[in-house]
Amino acid sequence: MYRKFIKPLLFSLSIERAHRVVILFLRIVGLIPGGRWLLHKCYAVENPSLEREVFGLHFPNPVGLAAGFDRNGEACRELGALGFGFVEIGTVTPQPQSGNPRPRVFRLPKDHAIVQRIGLANRGLAVTIRHLRRPHEGVIIGCNIGKNTATPPEQAPADYLKVFRNLYQYADYFTVNINCDNACREGTAYTRDHILKILEPLFDFRRGQNQYRPIMLKVSPDMPDEVIDRVTDILLETPLDGIVATNGTNRRDGLQTSRLSLEKIGSGRISGAPLTRRAVEIVRRIHTRSGGTYPIIGVGGLMTPDDVRAMLEAGADLVQLYTGYIYDGPGLVGDICRALITDEVQRLQEAAKAVAEPTAAKTTEAAAEKAAEPTAVSAETPATAEDPTSRPTAEPAAAEEAATTPEPSEPSDSGLPATDPGAETTSARPEPAPHKPGEQA
Repeated sequence: MYRKFIKPLLFSLSIERAHRVVILFLRIVGLIPGGRWLLHKCYAVENPSLEREVFGLHFPNPVGLAAGFDRNGEACRELGALGFGFVEIGTVTPQPQSGNPRPRVFRLPKDHAIVQRIGLANRGLAVTIRHLRRPHEGVIIGCNIGKNTATPPEQAPADYLKVFRNLYQYADYFTVNINCDNACREGTAYTRDHILKILEPLFDFRRGQNQYRPIMLKVSPDMPDEVIDRVTDILLETPLDGIVATNGTNRRDGLQTSRLSLEKIGSGRISGAPLTRRAVEIVRRIHTRSGGTYPIIGVGGLMTPDDVRAMLEAGADLVQLYTGYIYDGPGLVGDICRALITDEVQRLQEAAKAVAEPTAAKTTEAAAEKAAEPTAVSAETPATAEDPTSRPTAEPAAAEEAATTPEPSEPSDSGLPATDPGAETTSARPEPAPHKPGEQA
């Protein structure tokens, strides 16, 4: 239905207008009694094999919605009803900001990608709090936090702390966005000192709270490998709970869209299929360096169930969709969940088969040994017959016969042969006399 009717309608609009239509539609459905229940029945896939326990939170499935779709937390409950295991809102900044001038988001249909340079447009901290105050039981909500574009880098820690402190009681986890469009200078944002200046006040605030909120750090695919390693080392050395990898990329390598079209679009981060390979590589690198002991949320270029499989195999504990959701609609979440269920069933069947095969082999071997036992006994019988000790009854009989048989006589002078013992024994048994007529036998 989405691909035949809804997608052509939405793609006839500009991407930002289509986005506003979708958010408005979801909010209206949420106001209708039973609306969220209907969304859940139509799209959500539930199965115990999908459930995950990550950084102390229980996720109904590992597929979440990435930050940028619901920037102000307006429709997080409705998005959860569509089958997402969790929803990350934001990026939220202390003060509202309109972002860069429009047009600022563009589709690249040939590449299944999007170019965007929104500039962290959002309605600010106060509006987000108002939306999150509404009950959202059953929906895990992450909050992506950043600084205002006008805030100098040296004052960035204060912006992050303000958003973190005020949203602490409403969000389930936080993602610190250090590579956010034109709100950060990338050369500054990636240094160890700058990252720690942002994170340490958050750690200090969390220590004084009764409830624990995990803190994740989001990284860029454009970071060199040595910077990725540096960020991973920060993860190992601080109370940071995990990493979200990755954001969009500024690279334009290997695109099908013409260079002229790209020049017309201008600058911006690309998300979607061109990002898949690099995002998986970064997740695998972080997973290897951290020893697989810290949570990773894989995001970037996840367009199909196979992409999600590759990301999970690389070491991600959870995944997030964005561009794939725009191109394929809400049915993509269900497709991924069903594929993961199928994979789990096959894994269990293979495990059961692996356990059964050695057992069957042992049973067959035991049966063969048991069947071979009579053959082995019969094969040993001739050897046993040769052993004198194996004839306990024959030997006494021979001794008795020897005792009753007279010694052979010496040859006589007459030249007749000596008496045959056997004949002598036979003559000792006289034939019975024939019965006479009239006698009783």
